[in-house]
Amino acid sequence: MNIVQNDTKQAWYSRKWAQIFLHIVIWITLFTLPFLFRPSEHRHPEPDDKANLIHYLINAVLLILIFYLNATVLIPKLVYRKKYPEFVTILLLLLAALIGSKWVISEVLITYRRFELNPTIMFCFFSLIFMLACSTAWRMIRDKLNSDKLASERENENLKTELTLLRSQVSPHFMFNVLNNMVALARKKSDQLEPSLINLSSLMRYMLYEADEDKVPLDKEIDYLQSYIDLQQQRFGAKVQVNVNLQLPENGYEIEPMLLIPFVENAFKHGTGLIQDARIDIELRAKQGLLQFSVMNKYNTEYEEIKDKTSGIGLTNVKRRLNLLYKDNYQLLINKKEGWFVVSLQLHLH
Repeated sequence: MNIVQNDTKQAWYSRKWAQIFLHIVIWITLFTLPFLFRPSEHRHPEPDDKANLIHYLINAVLLILIFYLNATVLIPKLVYRKKYPEFVTILLLLLAALIGSKWVISEVLITYRRFELNPTIMFCFFSLIFMLACSTAWRMIRDKLNSDKLASERENENLKTELTLLRSQVSPHFMFNVLNNMVALARKKSDQLEPSLINLSSLMRYMLYEADEDKVPLDKEIDYLQSYIDLQQQRFGAKVQVNVNLQLPENGYEIEPMLLIPFVENAFKHGTGLIQDARIDIELRAKQGLLQFSVMNKYNTEYEEIKDKTSGIGLTNVKRRLNLLYKDNYQLLINKKEGWFVVSLQLHLH
């Protein structure tokens, strides 16, 4: 059942090779910017260019290692676990390592330049802070995205479970009503029992083989409604006036199975019995992607109070299903006026 349409095929930019490639491109771009924007008078080769380049590359590699060390080890194992003293200690060691590397390089490669401690400390300190800030932001953003993704997946699974439960509750309730109809016809020894059983077989076939799908063609759902209405008309005969206008759609619209039947069930449950001139009007039409469905039935106020105590779960379930499946893409109005119970549903079809 698809609550949220998730693409099972992983996007190329979220694959591991793509992320590695993107990181490489970003690092190359970041560390080549000083050369690209260097003034033209300093672009000519000098005797110390090779040593300076080696110095620059070593420094870049160290900063990159610090970036990933902080993002993959220090943040999850120390910061997230609130081990701040250990975290600060490691940062001081990293700062000392950067300063020490500068001193070693100065002694080995750049012997013509005097090593100055204070400027080196300041340069290493701000370089370390910059890398820590970048790696911390990257790690936290990545963790937040992963957390949101997991929360969305959990919510989706919960919605699927709830919808499955709601749909499973509709079938027993529906079958209970239909079997009561069969018992009533059998007691009357009605000739309508055989065609009623045929209709029941058709309904059960739909429920078993179609209702498990996420969506079904709208015309099949309409046939299902019509079969149920026929069963009820055979049961009540002339005692209840039933006016039905179910227009088959021209386009191949789809709808969630057994979404409309609770309204019809409710009409026959509350619109029959101790009601003078009992009447039920059912109308459905679908055009330009909009389904309009209405069910009206007369009801007896006093008798209604007795039935309400034993009301089924159909209408409650269908309201919840509509909220889960369509959110703002439907409008459901339920009113009682002048002895009529009126249900009007407008639904934007898929």
